Amino acid sequence: MLERFKVPDKDKIFISETEIYELTKRVLMASGVSEKGADNTASVLIGNDMRGVESHGISNGLRLYLNRYDSGENNPTPNIKIVKESPTTAKIDGDGALGTETGPIAMEMAIEKAKKYGMGSVSVFNTGHLAGCGYYPLQAVNEDMIGHCFTGSPAKQTLPTWGSEPILGTNPVAWAAPADEMPPFLFDIATSQVAGNKIELTRRTGAKLLPSWIADEDGEPIMEEIETPDKGQYHLLPFGGTRENGSHKGFGLGFVGEMMTNILSGAGPAIFNDHQGSDFFVAYSIDAFTDVGKFKTDMDALLRRIIESKPATGYERVVYAGYLENEEYLKRSKDGIPYHIEVVEWFEDYCKKNKIDCDLR
Repeated sequence: MLERFKVPDKDKIFISETEIYELTKRVLMASGVSEKGADNTASVLIGNDMRGVESHGISNGLRLYLNRYDSGENNPTPNIKIVKESPTTAKIDGDGALGTETGPIAMEMAIEKAKKYGMGSVSVFNTGHLAGCGYYPLQAVNEDMIGHCFTGSPAKQTLPTWGSEPILGTNPVAWAAPADEMPPFLFDIATSQVAGNKIELTRRTGAKLLPSWIADEDGEPIMEEIETPDKGQYHLLPFGGTRENGSHKGFGLGFVGEMMTNILSGAGPAIFNDHQGSDFFVAYSIDAFTDVGKFKTDMDALLRRIIESKPATGYERVVYAGYLENEEYLKRSKDGIPYHIEVVEWFEDYCKKNKIDCDLR
């Protein structure tokens, strides 16, 4: 994650993974969420925080989820069920659950199918926010598999190339694969130029938005660094930013995400339907295609070649997708997760009002 999105040193409070997990789980269960559901959501959010993906961790996610439970937008006690299944596929009705509750279940199912048949894919509809895609493919990596995830987010966020009217959501995608000695490859992106949640982080950190990240209300890309506008005063651009820099590729990939999630699940394109989005999970058994040991050795060779390559002028090193996140995970496992003081104060206030044990400092 770029430095501008990180918590300023003066505002950091370090909290251990175990401590914030237990508190988050208590907070969710106090809202009526089952122990298993609370475990899934807490594990996803804190897993993101541990990898430095704070835009999709506790800071932005937890209070959003509690508000959605209170408003009835999401269901804290869902009846999650399989509505269609074959040996290699399944379709799940999330019954209004958060994606963070249904996502781990769906990927576990895809993994089990891949163990038997080489591949497994699971579609989930009638579900809520997934908190990014990166956590779920790593479930497959832990089983020596390749993992893949798409999420179709709410529409009317991202402009098409040359457009002034936002059509798609940010429609994130992630792929992950294991290596032997090297950290796993983890490619986890929004198909917009910048994730919507990262823009929300700038409101907390005070960082500015960079050129070509967003467009004005008329669809014109903003090509200078600016303060974060108020909601409703800008649109997201597809990654690439402008046509000259490849925005058609970003919007095209975002469309693939819409096709593989909202349309394939039967929920329908988000722009025409009142839903929060759908998700798609795939696990590939490496053993079904090649020797697992050779695959991981080959991955090591390529990943090591990348990080040992010569950096460009002005840069200290070259890395690959997932490398920095692994470094952050190791660091935070030792030192704790640096949360913004505003987040800690929110926890303390919320827990006091709801009579939940809370001792973060």
